[in-house]
Amino acid sequence: MFRARLAEDAALVRARLIDALPKSGPMAAPMAYAVSGGKGLRGFLVIEGARMLGIDPDGACFPAAAVEAIHAYSLVHDDLPAMDDDDLRRGQPTLHRKWDEATAILVGDALQSLAFELVTHAEVGPAEVRVTLARTLAEAAGARGMVLGQALDIAAESAAAPLTLDEITALQAGKTGALIRWSAMAGALLAGESPEPLRRYGEALGLAFQIADDVLDVEGDAAKVGKAVGKDANANKATFVSLLGLETAKTRAAELVDEACEALLPYGKEAETLRQAARFVIARDA
Repeated sequence: MFRARLAEDAALVRARLIDALPKSGPMAAPMAYAVSGGKGLRGFLVIEGARMLGIDPDGACFPAAAVEAIHAYSLVHDDLPAMDDDDLRRGQPTLHRKWDEATAILVGDALQSLAFELVTHAEVGPAEVRVTLARTLAEAAGARGMVLGQALDIAAESAAAPLTLDEITALQAGKTGALIRWSAMAGALLAGESPEPLRRYGEALGLAFQIADDVLDVEGDAAKVGKAVGKDANANKATFVSLLGLETAKTRAAELVDEACEALLPYGKEAETLRQAARFVIARDA
């Protein structure tokens, strides 16, 4: 049931995103390529958090598509030679390999701009709601959130010593966690309710997601994961697995899932789909 709902929401969000893309010109094909594939977890969190609080998915799908656009842009730029220099993403050649580096940079720029066009669409809700969503998304995506995490990750590559557990936790709270946290909170912001329980849910979920990614880099099958595995170990990069050990990392991820589910207690049975999402992030094989 959960996977069916995840696929259903992903299809809704992707349709909204595709509808917003240019239909012709040099950016049309590479932008469509950039947003293809993936699980759509961030958009799903927006839709389901909003649904839980009585917000119609037709309005919620605009901010859901916005965060998926930001996520896609971040992957396109992260794959570039100046960043992670990857050849494979979601089982396909990375965008700069299929086109070129300049096109990949422009696609990322265009997707970031498109995200704010989507999150401020009139169908999202009153002006004050749209402003709050746009401001908080900018914070999550920028130099206090995702971009900060990416900068810390790059700096760690040339650091004299590997990152400590606290340092890598802070890094991933930005690089991976910030967009997941925003996605979890967006439903409450749409509904005009306190986002605090969903913020705590999203914070625990984001960290569990990254630990699961580190586990997949050790145990995953590249054909299923859709990108190269084992890169972290080959680069002697500090990860949750290298710092905690494989089994302890898995245990910590499970504890974080429990924390995420506990944060949902105020919502009772209405939050069951979000609880299933938390369990999914550490059980996935891709």
